[in-house]
Amino acid sequence: MKRLRFIHAADLHLDSPFKGMSALPERVRQTVRESTFEALKDLAALAIREQVDFVLISGDVYDASDRSLRAQIRFQKAAEQLVAEGIPVYIIHGNHDPEDGRAAKLVWPADVHFFASHEVETIQVAKDGRGIVAEIHGISYRKAAETENLALQFKRGQAHVPQIGLLHTNVDGDPAHDNYAPCSKQDLLAAGMDYWALGHVHTRQVLHERPAIVYPGNIQGRSVRETGPRGCYLVELDDFGQAHLTFHALDAVRWYQERMSITEIRTEQELRDAIGDVIDRLRRDAAGRDVIVRIHLEGRSELHERLRKGKTLQELIDELREEEIEMSSFVWIESVEDGTSGELDWAATLEEKSFLGDLLRYAAAIRQDDAALQAFADEALAALQGLPHSAGHPSAASSEQLREWLRAAEVLAADLLTADGGATR
Repeated sequence: MKRLRFIHAADLHLDSPFKGMSALPERVRQTVRESTFEALKDLAALAIREQVDFVLISGDVYDASDRSLRAQIRFQKAAEQLVAEGIPVYIIHGNHDPEDGRAAKLVWPADVHFFASHEVETIQVAKDGRGIVAEIHGISYRKAAETENLALQFKRGQAHVPQIGLLHTNVDGDPAHDNYAPCSKQDLLAAGMDYWALGHVHTRQVLHERPAIVYPGNIQGRSVRETGPRGCYLVELDDFGQAHLTFHALDAVRWYQERMSITEIRTEQELRDAIGDVIDRLRRDAAGRDVIVRIHLEGRSELHERLRKGKTLQELIDELREEEIEMSSFVWIESVEDGTSGELDWAATLEEKSFLGDLLRYAAAIRQDDAALQAFADEALAALQGLPHSAGHPSAASSEQLREWLRAAEVLAADLLTADGGATR
């Protein structure tokens, strides 16, 4: 089997709208808006620098089926740049950019191939002096909600030529993602590929080592739910068909969620300094990239009451944001969530025969039982069910989100019940 070097990327989501960013300062908003395109530029630069044999993109090049002309032209330019360096590009469409979506009539280089959706296509990749170096098999989504198990259509080609499969899929029903083109890992293994270049799941993971079954994740995080480095894999397939993977970060803006205890923090100055330390650490960790962070405050402190009253926390956030706008690379605080509590001894209160003790025991029991938690939430939030649906709508809340709301309600109840010196017994 012949050695290969290629780039495997997926889920570019070019020109993602980054909803909820309209209130940001112009510099931050523009940086975030351009981040998917900056990641694409770095992807092309990496492929050229490494002189790979080809680039694979496993679906969702664009963010919507009604793809923007801007995104299509930017991708066309990147593809032309790669082909000019002798690097072909092979692409499948996913659920965000299905084949039946609106596409501009652009002219693409001959060495840029979009796989069709009616059946699995096989492309033989030939290189001067090396002959056929790979057979690439791929199939696109015809429509957004693809429910067929497309993996069953893949079949191995020539025995001594590396076999690569491109598929946008949810393997083994990952509950965190829409169950499009569902298949099992066993379906993939049965197809006889040497490398599975998957897309759809935005967190990189290797499902199997030989043959390699790989999600590279998306190239640019798009919200606080997509934290940490994002990029692609440089893949080296050796003479024995073993894949050696090297992750390369491509993200222009990096997202973080940070938990910070205020247990040892007593004053506003100490809190400001502690958040400043977090900002400095993230700036170093991001290695020159811009950063957006959500900070979760937790723990017990006498500072809790002052954070809950007035505008102390918001004023602190505004001041820190203003400082970051002046930096060459910013660490923008998306929000600070206050999950702190007063200096009430929660463990002791849980054992008390008091109204507050009963309340906390009831909440603790609900928190540990998903069914009970959901039933309680349905009843408690019934008055909100008529509101327009959105990501923040109660019916869309995960168990984790419901637990956070319940915890916030516990803290508020404890604050109110102990405001005059103690809970009523």
